Amino acid sequence: MMIEERLLTRNEINKIWQIDRSEIIEATFSLVDRHLVLKPEHFEAKGWPPGEAEKYTPILEDCYDHGGWFYGMIAGQNLVGVAVLDGRFIGRHKDQLQLKFLHISRNFRGKGFGKQLFKLAIAEARRRGAKSLYISATPTENTINFYMNLGCKVTLEPDKELLELEPEDIHLEYDLGA
Repeated sequence: MMIEERLLTRNEINKIWQIDRSEIIEATFSLVDRHLVLKPEHFEAKGWPPGEAEKYTPILEDCYDHGGWFYGMIAGQNLVGVAVLDGRFIGRHKDQLQLKFLHISRNFRGKGFGKQLFKLAIAEARRRGAKSLYISATPTENTINFYMNLGCKVTLEPDKELLELEPEDIHLEYDLGA
């Protein structure tokens, strides 16, 4: 199947919820004294949690309205991958951009699409003058390993607001000078 790649419009934000986020989780990470600790935790994530679309659609629309970058991968009529880069700088030196979303539908994982979207987000963040990407990542083994294999590191200075919003997430950064 052919994949169309392009910037998304504001009216297409609601298509993000078409992405099949389901997966079997075997382990999750937690942060203990700035070290990642993997613990067995078997469960099935059956897609987006209830209320997720209602909670995050206004946040994503606000992100779009403030210069956010929304890049999608479309198969047929369905959005199957997305990367969202917030347009507002954060961090102590206001030199970080948040990779707000990076999701690939279940049937499209393992084909390099996530890595491709990550590289496109890096290029866009560099173009905008950021020094690093900030990522608040779901603590599942697959997600954290994905980011760590791309060169992300646990941040030494978590963003206070994002940490409060998602305290269970693993807060990472990617140095754009690398």
